[in-house]
Amino acid sequence: MLDLWYKGAIIYCLDVEVYMDGNGDGVGDFVGLIDRLDYIAGLGINCIWLMPFYPTPNRDNGYDITDYYNVDPRLGTLGDFVEFTRQAEHRGLRVIVDLVVNHTSTDHPWFQASCKDKNSKYRDYYVWAEEKPENAEEGVIFPGYQDSTWTYNEEAGAYYFHRFYDHQADLNVANPQVREEIYKIMGFWLQLGVSGFRVDAVPFLIELEGIKDTAQAKDPLLFLKEIRNFLSWRRGDAIVLAEVNESMDKIADYFGDGDRMQLLFSFMGNQSLTLALAREEAAPLVNGLKAQPQPPDMGQWAYFVRNHDELTLDKLSDEEQNEVLQRFNQDKEQVWLYDRGIRRRFPPLVDNDPRRIRLAYSLMLTLPGTPVLFYGEEIGMGDDLSLEERHAIRTPMQWSNQQNGGFSTASSDELVRSVIDEEPYGYQTLNVIAQRRDPESLLNWIERAIRMRKECPEFGWGSCEFIDTDNPSVFAHCCQWKDGTVIAIHNLSGKSCVVQLDLKDRHVKCLTDILEDQPYEAIQEGSHEIELEGYGYRWFRVGGIHL
Repeated sequence: MLDLWYKGAIIYCLDVEVYMDGNGDGVGDFVGLIDRLDYIAGLGINCIWLMPFYPTPNRDNGYDITDYYNVDPRLGTLGDFVEFTRQAEHRGLRVIVDLVVNHTSTDHPWFQASCKDKNSKYRDYYVWAEEKPENAEEGVIFPGYQDSTWTYNEEAGAYYFHRFYDHQADLNVANPQVREEIYKIMGFWLQLGVSGFRVDAVPFLIELEGIKDTAQAKDPLLFLKEIRNFLSWRRGDAIVLAEVNESMDKIADYFGDGDRMQLLFSFMGNQSLTLALAREEAAPLVNGLKAQPQPPDMGQWAYFVRNHDELTLDKLSDEEQNEVLQRFNQDKEQVWLYDRGIRRRFPPLVDNDPRRIRLAYSLMLTLPGTPVLFYGEEIGMGDDLSLEERHAIRTPMQWSNQQNGGFSTASSDELVRSVIDEEPYGYQTLNVIAQRRDPESLLNWIERAIRMRKECPEFGWGSCEFIDTDNPSVFAHCCQWKDGTVIAIHNLSGKSCVVQLDLKDRHVKCLTDILEDQPYEAIQEGSHEIELEGYGYRWFRVGGIHL
């Protein structure tokens, strides 16, 4: 029987170098992370996603890799990694790791060898052109920071293709030797205990810019099926969580018939959620979720409020993007990045309003899929806009009010990245220890909400239907699985209301509160009038509570 564990997973994304410093050198490491595994398990997390931790020149937060078979020495050793996976498994935590194989660093030995010798096998590991293509300025991923997708290398005497920065040369996945190398990389980390991979920039992994006349060119998506087959043979329960921000007419191809990627990030869901929260109207979220294809039985959407990159809004119109900025009172010159997104965490978008923060995460936890949290979201961390590009939201984890937020005992000038120290998001008041002591804190709420989410498998496993209400600001949906039914209702407006749910075709007699923003009077049997405070939410189980 297939183990679809990811349908009931709560995934927690973290960057080792800014999570916890175990040796006091100013850089987070695996020793520090091991020390925090009990904290992560205590949140109710059951899957950790590690951002890149491989050897790197670190010109792109570790996504420029020089060795796929090792650990960045700043972060520890392979021995430390194996001890980490062992300790994680002991606590019931699965581990998935970033698989960044659409490109390598130009410092990678493969690329260096490809430049030195045209006859080297590594020459065909990359994509080359004798003349600079006419479309070299088209399709750049980082406008304002990247001028071209083709760069001349003096030693090689040719132009190499790079969809991202010029220090990240694209691999030629049409080359069977490159694909074999990718399988070796996956097999290596599977052997060390990981349960799968978050695959970076999947559409660019399979694109064949500058590559012609190959069998791979006939069906680029075939490579995704090959990846899945490899995983199934090596470890039957291993998964792929794919970063795919494509149009809705293409996105289903990445699921296939359940034989390609198991999980896809819901960029449409995220952007629709952002617009709905900005407008305080349910329609954008309903329309966005309806626009997504239904995943196959083995497929699943992964939902998030924020991830480790900019808050991408590319699926919204220019007018809608500007509307989001205006309604969240954001200065476009300060926060807009790569002509497509906002480089802020969520709390600063809503003026740190605890009601709106909890509303957003209540929505994420009840949408029909797998929730993904980015480290620090559980305490409502802010950002540092003085840092460049995406680094604004990748500041060190804030553990206590001690030096450097408890992240490191090193001096502040030795830190890999500065800790936020300005109110209201400064570590002096916003930290794990302070929130543990406060029963009304976001941290304690997140723990309760995750626990209840895990007691409601219908949200992860079940079918979803939207429920009509008589209020345009109220989003209501119902998830059913086996003999269980749960209903979640969210008021996206700051105004309290009483809504009438249309449940006439669902034969609902009794609704039992299981999570809510404040105490309400019990629902009378047969009544479908629901009271909601401003930015309020209520989760119900149809019938009695299952214990």
